[in-house]
Amino acid sequence: MERTLLLNPMYEPMTTISWRKAVTLLTLGKVEIIEEYDGRQVRSPSVIIRLPSVVRLLSRFRRLRPRVRYSKTNVFARDRWTCQYCSQRRPVGELTVDHVVPRSQGGKTCWENVVTSCIACNSQKANRTPEQARMSLRARPHRPDWVPMLVLRFGSEAPEAWKLYCYFIE
Repeated sequence: MERTLLLNPMYEPMTTISWRKAVTLLTLGKVEIIEEYDGRQVRSPSVIIRLPSVVRLLSRFRRLRPRVRYSKTNVFARDRWTCQYCSQRRPVGELTVDHVVPRSQGGKTCWENVVTSCIACNSQKANRTPEQARMSLRARPHRPDWVPMLVLRFGSEAPEAWKLYCYFIE
């Protein structure tokens, strides 16, 4: 069925929700309808509501920052798909994750001990620390406090009304 674009109070896109959730939020007085689907309606015995295409939250709420999960893809995003030893940006197929302090020497798999490395530099460093291999790190690894990628999936095509609010839809 139809999806509804949810905007924050400043008209910035947050996510998509089902039309049922949008109607529930509308009846609770938490959102206002900005755009509607042409000719589509939701009916009850006493009320007719046009199907919302875009809704906006009426009040701000404080959202907790999501903790960034450790994953290979998020490590690549944090390091901008760039080898932290030779500083060359590579395609994902030519990248690997390298433990700064090797696991054989007690290193852990965590944000503060893992960097993006190209296959050549990872082979050159081998099972040593950067100091032992006489290699230097471009940047010290750290846990990011931001979510590396935000993706809203719209399926085959986003409705025309959404294009006013989502600058990234062509």
